[in-house]
Amino acid sequence: MKARLFFFTTAISYVLFLSCTDKKGIDVSQDSNQALSPENVPQKIRVDTIAKGFQSPWGMAFLPDGRVLITEKEGSIRVVADRKVQPEALQGVPKVYTNGQGGLLDIQLHPDYATNGWIYLSYAKPGNGGGSTTLARAKLQGNALTSFQEIFVVDPFISSGMHFGSRIAFDRKGHVFISTGERGTKPNAQNLGTHNGKIMRLNEDGTVPADNPFVNKAGAKPEIWTYGHRNVQGMVYDVATGTLWSHEHGPKGGDEINIEEKGQNYGWPITTYGIDYDGSIISNQKEKEGIASPIHVWVPSIAPCGMAIVTSDRYKGWKGNLLVGALAGQLIARVEIKNRKSVQEERLLKGIARVRAVSQGPDGYIYVLTESPGMFLRLLPVN
Repeated sequence: MKARLFFFTTAISYVLFLSCTDKKGIDVSQDSNQALSPENVPQKIRVDTIAKGFQSPWGMAFLPDGRVLITEKEGSIRVVADRKVQPEALQGVPKVYTNGQGGLLDIQLHPDYATNGWIYLSYAKPGNGGGSTTLARAKLQGNALTSFQEIFVVDPFISSGMHFGSRIAFDRKGHVFISTGERGTKPNAQNLGTHNGKIMRLNEDGTVPADNPFVNKAGAKPEIWTYGHRNVQGMVYDVATGTLWSHEHGPKGGDEINIEEKGQNYGWPITTYGIDYDGSIISNQKEKEGIASPIHVWVPSIAPCGMAIVTSDRYKGWKGNLLVGALAGQLIARVEIKNRKSVQEERLLKGIARVRAVSQGPDGYIYVLTESPGMFLRLLPVN
């Protein structure tokens, strides 16, 4: 009884869901009560609550001195030190467009932060016509951001409060990627004349790489790396394999994990595994020639947000796996990857809260941000 009490008071129990395969060969996540085979018993974890009280946290970045920077959507960057949220937020944060899903969003340190001190931010910038996903960088001096540089702004500004995307990833080759959403207007995703519904690839100073796929295409935005996206709120670059992973929100059903490859079209709204919120059909096609297919699909939707790839040895059997947070699902999906394919999914921490961000820290542990309530958590392996 004591052992059982310990488990339930220090950990959130999880429910396992397995993947099945749709007739096209795509892994489509379905609910299942089937138990794992004995040889695949999952890593047990417990939840270490580091700090609470955040208001709509969105992104996190780990400073070399042990402090953690956490963005709040309404426009604040909070500092966690010694397991406490510091009373003062950072100064020098840009004004943000806080309509709907817009606001202050992701935060990432440059891979060579120890040398150059750059911190990258994504946010919805207010402007003529509404708001627009924006990428900027700054340096931290004391309790303030300094040397602020706005390096990329999505064109055009739109009044919608939907689908800003906004995850940041680096390839360690001098490039930074930023994701966007189509702002609730489906045709934007297929229109190369707008940045909305795309993933952009930039040089780290915001200039356009000469080898981007649409640099010489008339009428196309040269920053575009991939297109046909609905709303990408999870993105991570696997340095070991040179793979850019992403996930995106489907409508009612049809959330996806994709491998982002140069110049590819990912289909929205031409292809989708989901239907519209009113039950109407968006497309009868799940796949189409010339359109990249997802490697994993959730039906029904879990509303994925935040993504990490496990590279440490802290967790038995997790190395190389993708961890995906879920807002509506209120869980973390551990997706096992083999040969760039999804082979199994385990659902962790079911019912914990709306999971907004997942990241592997410098110590090799997995950290999680939740909203409603706003918590900063660490996942610790048990035995």
